[in-house]
Amino acid sequence: MSDTWYDAVVVGAGFGGLATALELCRRGARVALCEGLNYPGGCASTFRRGGYGFESGATLFSGFDAHQLFGRWIREHSLDVTVDWLDPLVEMRAPGLRLPVHRDRARLIDAFCSMPGAPVEALRRFFELQARAADALWPLFDDPDLLPPLNVTSLLRHAGRAWTYAPLTRWLGRPLGAVLKHHGLQHFTPLRIYLDALCQITVQCSAEEAEAPFAFAAMDYYWRGTGHVRGGIGRLATALAKAIQARGGDVLMANRVRALTPVDGGWRVTARRGELLARHVVANVLPQGLRSLLDVPVGRLPRVDALAERVAGGWGAAMLYLVVRAPEGDSGSACHLELVREPGSAFIEGNHLFASVSGVADEGRARPGQRTVTVSTHVPLKKLAALSPEAQAPYFTELHARMREGLEAMAPEWMGHVVHVMTGSPRTFQRYTLREAGAVGGVPRRAGLDNYRLLGPFQAQRGLWLVGDSVFPGQSTLATAVGGVRTAASIAATR
Repeated sequence: MSDTWYDAVVVGAGFGGLATALELCRRGARVALCEGLNYPGGCASTFRRGGYGFESGATLFSGFDAHQLFGRWIREHSLDVTVDWLDPLVEMRAPGLRLPVHRDRARLIDAFCSMPGAPVEALRRFFELQARAADALWPLFDDPDLLPPLNVTSLLRHAGRAWTYAPLTRWLGRPLGAVLKHHGLQHFTPLRIYLDALCQITVQCSAEEAEAPFAFAAMDYYWRGTGHVRGGIGRLATALAKAIQARGGDVLMANRVRALTPVDGGWRVTARRGELLARHVVANVLPQGLRSLLDVPVGRLPRVDALAERVAGGWGAAMLYLVVRAPEGDSGSACHLELVREPGSAFIEGNHLFASVSGVADEGRARPGQRTVTVSTHVPLKKLAALSPEAQAPYFTELHARMREGLEAMAPEWMGHVVHVMTGSPRTFQRYTLREAGAVGGVPRRAGLDNYRLLGPFQAQRGLWLVGDSVFPGQSTLATAVGGVRTAASIAATR
């Protein structure tokens, strides 16, 4: 073990860990970033199998506008990253519904208003409320200094914009379903399909359950610097790892951390390639993973236990990783499809699919004339935990068949010439991302004031911090990165 102390060792090169390490380096700290895989990104990574490159999960990414976090980093660190501004960003398909979501927010609202039987005035009032709420919340992501830890300057800035928070107060602790009912929109099926699908992906539960302010913010996701990273989101993760090295940080890939042990003055980090000493450790893992690294039983860290229980009540994902030949007349652009087969059933277990298709410009992802497609659907972690290993195999066989049927019914143009198929379960996802139990999406944000109990960086023990989508602000790649930036600020304040 080296006697040299790091100011911080970051465990895990997901976007929460990358952001923490980069921000600490920017503040002059001595940092080591340890990652168990040989590529960064965690749940938002691009991996290679069989000569093809796949996104680990099917999704879109926000925060790329020039004033937002990723946009600023691309500019300030001269990152070798190109963002393609897709339009439409995604196309939603359900029985009797084809809804392209364009970059112009007004086009989506007009599309709803033009549908047969649409309650136009109620729709416009609802989206006006949602826009006011989103305009109050998104600046917290655009300018991380507005999030805890707060100093006098940031408190004064909040005081100056307190009036913008007024639309949120009535709906704190209440579900989006109550907002829809208030506006008389609970029975307008196209909007319900759209919101249930969007909420399932972003806040990890249905619109009927979703905490309204979180859902209001999520509804603006497509219009807040959302784009496609050419070559895959792993390009951004790799570029950030290089920026950390350029700032003097040590990036140690394929160096899985096995244990964290408190010592005088800080922590001993035991990893595959040796031991490190650090005054602070930042763990970009789930709370279950942190408990394992510490080798402590349930009950020793009650706050971590409570968070782990909430994660366990969330989701894993079943995946299809496909290589297809591009359909006749295809534009060559990357694209994203959201597919719902039965709007009256839960948007899980193959009934709701999100598919991300690579574009011609995504070099190295597939051979000429081919595309890679990542398709995902939610599966309940508690249901999986109750199944024996013998029962899980037929469960996923049937689920993957249902996913194939859904794609053939709802997106037949992409299923005409499938040349390669890999199936994935939460166990597979864990292998590709090192995500404990293959969990996705962090903590479901179901309605309740408990969502606001922990609004700042999470310190599990003295000098031991947790970042990622299970802690505030969580939920998205941008949010985990913002959380990492604020955790770095808390660490810097103690140095």
